[in-house]
Amino acid sequence: MIENPILPGFNPDPSICRVGDEYFIATSTFEWYPGVQIHRSNDLQSWKLVKRPLDRADQLDLRGVQDSCGVWAPCLTHADGRFWLIYTIVRRKSGSFKDCHNYLVTAETIEGPWSAPIYLNSSGFDPSLFHDEDGRKWLVNLNWDYRGRPSRFGGIVLQEYDERQRKLVGPLTNIFRGSSLGLAEGPHLYRRGGWYHLLVAEGGTGMRHAVTMARSREIAGPYELHPDIHVVTSRFDPDLVLQRSGHGDMVDTPDGDTYMVHLCSRPLAGIRRSVLGRETAIQKCVWGEDGWLRLHGDPVVPETSVPGLAGSAMSEVEASPKRYAFDASQSLPPDFQWLRSPLHDRLFSLSDRPGHLRLTGRESIGSTFEQALVARRQTDFEFDVETEVEANPTSYHQMAGLVAYYNSFAYHYLCLTHDEVHGRSLQILSCPGGWPQGNTELMLEQSVAAPQRPVRMKLEVRGAASRFYYWQDGWTRIGPVLDHSALSDECGEGEHANFTGAFVGMTANDTSGQAMHADFPFFSYSPSP
Repeated sequence: MIENPILPGFNPDPSICRVGDEYFIATSTFEWYPGVQIHRSNDLQSWKLVKRPLDRADQLDLRGVQDSCGVWAPCLTHADGRFWLIYTIVRRKSGSFKDCHNYLVTAETIEGPWSAPIYLNSSGFDPSLFHDEDGRKWLVNLNWDYRGRPSRFGGIVLQEYDERQRKLVGPLTNIFRGSSLGLAEGPHLYRRGGWYHLLVAEGGTGMRHAVTMARSREIAGPYELHPDIHVVTSRFDPDLVLQRSGHGDMVDTPDGDTYMVHLCSRPLAGIRRSVLGRETAIQKCVWGEDGWLRLHGDPVVPETSVPGLAGSAMSEVEASPKRYAFDASQSLPPDFQWLRSPLHDRLFSLSDRPGHLRLTGRESIGSTFEQALVARRQTDFEFDVETEVEANPTSYHQMAGLVAYYNSFAYHYLCLTHDEVHGRSLQILSCPGGWPQGNTELMLEQSVAAPQRPVRMKLEVRGAASRFYYWQDGWTRIGPVLDHSALSDECGEGEHANFTGAFVGMTANDTSGQAMHADFPFFSYSPSP
């Protein structure tokens, strides 16, 4: 029995492929760097992060992109002895326009090296590459219509990719306008039994989300809708553990079974906020006598009995604490990412002070250009994190410490800083989703004098509540109980206007421009029993 979600925490828009007996899932990373997470498994149940392939400036530079922009909806396939990765870089998502550019990179092995990107188009997002049986390759993507006639989701378009010329060629055909649910995106094509099957995401990525299918005898259509229209959705049952289910992709096992991966979320009970972001789940599927795909256990397929959309309220993927040390001879531990910049040497170093992660304070917390923040995903509803910071701030412009971070307008930050009262002091900065102003609140009316030594810090998260502590002859509470649910997709710029997930990590900021550094000897993440 596979326990859902298989990729807990922020791992949305899954694309899956199989090579021999190994499976690979690529997921979106948005503004987090390096770009695209790829996990590997031999059993569809246990997954290990093996690569983030977009790790060079020529492949990806996200400085300046808005929150929840960056890398959207990758598509990972394997053909002709190579992995093919298609991805979108979204530069702007607000307003009528979407500035989004689609690229292709390839590699012979998942570990790389991955090629320089080939530019494809900019007509929309969620591109997907289909390798047909005759050797031809086709790109499908959402076509964005800024005019909104009648919707800005202007259908799914198809165009051939010429590998020799390394570009799209031939006519551009709009092959699918979607169902009445609307907002068709995330397309994938498959060929089976003489049919081209088109799978799309619909209904937006909120509670109305769904996976819709259609099929055609010809790749360019016309496509007829699935008789059930949607093959995966949670929107009719608000009591399901897995909500927002949609945006899927399919894979066949060597034995011929079919599985679908799809995004989902597990909102906090009673407040419907998805602090863990959009996660990845998996469902077993069957092909009916009518040639249509359905979930294993769908009432239309009565001979099966395993329920679809099964999920665990508390994932067991991370059952033990993790304590991260920082080794100068190795790279950053793979669970960690940073924001936007390919120039990571300006943000952090493992060699400047061996045995420590040194962060160099750049711009403010929430900057969309150059922010020294290194963090890992929140993957549990209840957990503790600890670290220790050594820094010498000399003004209120300088700060460093422990942060729970969603985006530029949603974070809680216990920082070692400096003020006129205590000099070296502790303060909590909080921004509970206050888009568009994003005003930071000082949660301590009076700062707390900081110990004259490296400061140990702890964050305790219990569902929608979080509390900070610092070490002074034992753990000492500091500040009020904070609303951890503010670090969610649903908080801020309108419901479901954001698409990432909560992170916890270490940060340093210096808005004086003097680049104060801060050293961290360890970081620990401990799920609560």
